[in-house]
Amino acid sequence: MTDRSAHAKRPAFEPATRLLVPTGYNPAMRRPAATIAGVTLLILRVAAGIGFLVQAALLRPSSLDVSVDGDALGPLVVVLVGVSLLLVDAVLASFIWLGWNWPRVLVMIGSVISLTTSFVAWWSSGREITVDAGLATIALDVLVLLALSSRSAAAYARRNERP
Repeated sequence: MTDRSAHAKRPAFEPATRLLVPTGYNPAMRRPAATIAGVTLLILRVAAGIGFLVQAALLRPSSLDVSVDGDALGPLVVVLVGVSLLLVDAVLASFIWLGWNWPRVLVMIGSVISLTTSFVAWWSSGREITVDAGLATIALDVLVLLALSSRSAAAYARRNERP
């Protein structure tokens, strides 16, 4: 039998006071797999968004028509807003790769908002969630949230903070 004291399992629930304890100053810390996975998933989310915009613009341009207070916004405006949001996502991914903490937190908040919006849309209007209509986005949001909220990703993002 092996000695488990060196590799003791963490409890399923930990108080917030323990989770908020600084991780320790270690600027030489290597980039963990969770951060690499989170950034890779963000890049996949950007690629999926680009694919959606291209598909919608080429195959169904009428799906990009949005009206606000009776004024129709053209597909160009919708595509420009979408591209801008995807560009922000790509920039945040590069900042997370560099090890900054605030973009990691911002992306996690955005993922939670996206997941909540999808749930509310499904719950209130009975909108079906299919592969074409949101399943890939939901899956990527969940995986990004899991990767970037891991202890190792948080420790890497906070490695330059002094206690």
